[in-house]
Amino acid sequence: MDATTDRLMRMAAFTWLDDLRRQHGEVMPRTALQEGFDFQGGRVRVLGPQGIFIPQGGTVPLSITTAPEKTGKPRPYDDQVGPDGLLRYRYRGQDVQHRENVGLRTAMAERIPLIYLWGIGTGRYFPVWPAFVEADDPGMLTFTIGFDAEQAMFGELPLAIGGEARRAYITQERLVRVHQAQFRQKVLVAYRSACGICNLRHTELLDAAHILPDGHPRGEPIVPNGLSLCKIHHAAFDRNIIGIRPDLVLEVRSDILEEVDGPMLRYGLQAFDKQTLHAPKRDADQPRVEFLEERFQEFRDAG
Repeated sequence: MDATTDRLMRMAAFTWLDDLRRQHGEVMPRTALQEGFDFQGGRVRVLGPQGIFIPQGGTVPLSITTAPEKTGKPRPYDDQVGPDGLLRYRYRGQDVQHRENVGLRTAMAERIPLIYLWGIGTGRYFPVWPAFVEADDPGMLTFTIGFDAEQAMFGELPLAIGGEARRAYITQERLVRVHQAQFRQKVLVAYRSACGICNLRHTELLDAAHILPDGHPRGEPIVPNGLSLCKIHHAAFDRNIIGIRPDLVLEVRSDILEEVDGPMLRYGLQAFDKQTLHAPKRDADQPRVEFLEERFQEFRDAG
């Protein structure tokens, strides 16, 4: 595959991913990614069985992948964020001259953009692009990976503009979104893809709500600090219209109970007073009592 064909193939891949994002959102099923896209009379996949994927006929990887976590099992490779805010991506094996490692070295030298596929759950990936290989460390068997603006994909945004600081900032912003998606995936799995209050099962209408919010000293993105809530009940919880007691019983704020309005108020809010949260089955996923106690006190103060 010559340089011009490779460039056109990558442009087609990025356009195809944009279309997939409109269909599925930022988190995409592996099945959709495996189907690939049409290019010059053939079909190009964007991921394979290994973490570094080189399309047929090419020499430079199109994508690199971090495998999703599996309960009780470590990831095959443990990719880390370095002190510069950029990712450290493990070599394929320990052979510095392995074809896939050489391909990433070529991508670094020629500033060729890649797709980073971040596994956030079984069969679920968060694609991030453009990713660039910023450095190579044979001693540690790692490449340094940073994300950049789309204008930088093919030299349209000179490296001098913002440079390393821009890539570190964009990388951190992308990682925040990845971690939010991971949190949502774990919470929805724990709650069996249903709202913990009304049991709505349309995942496109479900959020992963924090019991103790971001910014709180204990507001970690972990399942025991999460609730699977539909969008209306997420908003009601955040605004202290609905509270959740430490014993998982729901309370609706007294002034809301006294209101007279249409069926949405009656059946969407008031009807859940003194009902019980549909909590996860696994003890490890249950809302943590001390988190609920603190959050419920805030609800009582608001009422």
